Amino acid sequence: MLKILILIDYSSEFSRRLLRGLIQYSKEHGPWIFYRLPSYYKTLYGKEGIVEWAKEWKADAIVARWDHEGTNLLESLNIPILLQNYKERSTYFSNLTGDYFGTGEMAAQFFIKRRYRHFAFYGNKGVVWSRERAEGFRTQVEKAGGSYHYFESENLDGEEWGRSHIELDEWLLSLPKPVGLFACDDNFALRISQYCKINNIRIPEEIALLGVDNDELICNLSDPPISSIVTDVEKGGYEAGRLIDRMNKGEIKDPFNIVIRPTRFELRKSTEKYNIENEYISQVVNFIEDNFITDINIEEITELVPLSRRNLEVKFKDEMKTSIYQFIIRCRIDYFAHLLISTDRTLFDLALESGFNDCKNISRIFKKLKGCTPIEYRKKYSRRDTI
Repeated sequence: MLKILILIDYSSEFSRRLLRGLIQYSKEHGPWIFYRLPSYYKTLYGKEGIVEWAKEWKADAIVARWDHEGTNLLESLNIPILLQNYKERSTYFSNLTGDYFGTGEMAAQFFIKRRYRHFAFYGNKGVVWSRERAEGFRTQVEKAGGSYHYFESENLDGEEWGRSHIELDEWLLSLPKPVGLFACDDNFALRISQYCKINNIRIPEEIALLGVDNDELICNLSDPPISSIVTDVEKGGYEAGRLIDRMNKGEIKDPFNIVIRPTRFELRKSTEKYNIENEYISQVVNFIEDNFITDINIEEITELVPLSRRNLEVKFKDEMKTSIYQFIIRCRIDYFAHLLISTDRTLFDLALESGFNDCKNISRIFKKLKGCTPIEYRKKYSRRDTI
């Protein structure tokens, strides 16, 4: 029976989901014993004390968030060590890391598709996952010809009002509006939401706000609730268990990176608006988003605005880079995808609820837009399945 020492903070949703995946693996291949040292232990005895305790307990592996200072102490244990990235990746131990660059690219494309021209990133100073998310975001923004604005700070929670707060305040007020703002994680996104409230900056009309990790408690503390990028962190925890198991069996000897990848968006009200200059097209988009599950048609939409059908179709294509018909289809598919992972109902029922009168072609359309079949999507992303 393996004894695993846990040295990560599980107050965040990310860490709890990670541990759920790790525990799931232990249930299938263990059982294992887990122990987490109290937070005061490091304060009282330092890192040296933690290492000595691990030796006395005869830990078989450690999962930790550990600053680079003192990693030489861990080497003396001669057991599998898996480090959760914070400031940098380890070059000696295995890393629990992420596709941070790809997450930034994904966030930028999200705002680019919504026709934003101004983009902003708010990051956590001195940590690898924030720095690489910013770089991926910036790269895509520059390719699209958008304006890029960057600000970073250390965690400001619980601190007295100081220069960092003032600078963040000034930065938010100085941003060109409307702007698509990507925060390095949900906690930093919540801080942006709070500062916007203080400064009477409207979300999403002036700042569309997106975070990472989909911490539902944090996201829903905001008014409006914050949209977030979901990552496959439970799978990462499960793979962490597999790695520890194989290293203890001697099947893997060299350090190994477990990469947690972004999977999808959990959309909430902080990003629900498009940046559309033409008021008639904005009116049409709002109508479609409110009514896409009904049997709407182009004639009905044309009656909303003082434009001919041809003129409306041309202006819509110029503004949205897609046709009215394809926009309606995408709205229905996105809603269908949401229902797939939040209910157990049949595909036929969900297709009807999403506005599709004919279910024969929905799998083909879904695969074209989402890259997989509805069944594959449900299996991969369902909230009911932790792994």
